[in-house]
Amino acid sequence: MNVLGRRTKPPADPDGRMTLRDHLAELRRRILISALAIAAGGVLCFWQFPFILEILSAPYCDLRPTDECEFLQTDPLEAFGVRLTVAFYGGLALAMPVLLFQIWQFITPGLHENERRYALPFVASAGVLFVLGAGLAFLTVPRALSFLTAIGGDWFEPFFRGSEYLSFLVKMMVAFGIGFEFPILLVFLQLAGLLTPEQLASARRYSLVGIMLLVAIITPSGDPFSLFVLSVPMYLFYEASIIIGRILRR
Repeated sequence: MNVLGRRTKPPADPDGRMTLRDHLAELRRRILISALAIAAGGVLCFWQFPFILEILSAPYCDLRPTDECEFLQTDPLEAFGVRLTVAFYGGLALAMPVLLFQIWQFITPGLHENERRYALPFVASAGVLFVLGAGLAFLTVPRALSFLTAIGGDWFEPFFRGSEYLSFLVKMMVAFGIGFEFPILLVFLQLAGLLTPEQLASARRYSLVGIMLLVAIITPSGDPFSLFVLSVPMYLFYEASIIIGRILRR
């Protein structure tokens, strides 16, 4: 404290480095901001639950007879649990730009000055790609459900529980969203010097097999249509990351 009794900041490290205590304090602040953003988005989604569920249930309603789009409830708490799940994942989706920005701000002190200028493109592109991936998954779900329900033939009537259907839908959207983050990861590894465009270009034939195996693991449906729909853009992203890496190196 100074002579006026006011708290003063600790002296900065002459090399610009942060102490462990400073890192922990910064991490706590970033986590708190992220949690508040998720909570705010969750409250909004909890309030708008009927509207959101009407949109999310569209693929399921396509399988049901006309005017029969209800979910099966076998637990008194299931409807409330589904509403909380929608609120959480919806809040997480709405808060995604804030989360990505907080992550970038936390790692920025460890980067060089010329690398920090990529903050805005990183946050914007990661958010947009995740939304595009989740949206593509939502468009793919009707085909996936048709394939999965047709496997059993006429012996089975598609009448899902709300929690299980929502879990399947969320897993599909998250899997596609993560898959669309693939170019961000590759570009970041090139910026960090862990990969080069030449290494990526020489591994093309192996990357195609690896992408197909990865898609088969992360997609919960496992149907051929979903595998094809996600594998194609991921490979195109692989090629695009090589071009971006070469441009950044120049």
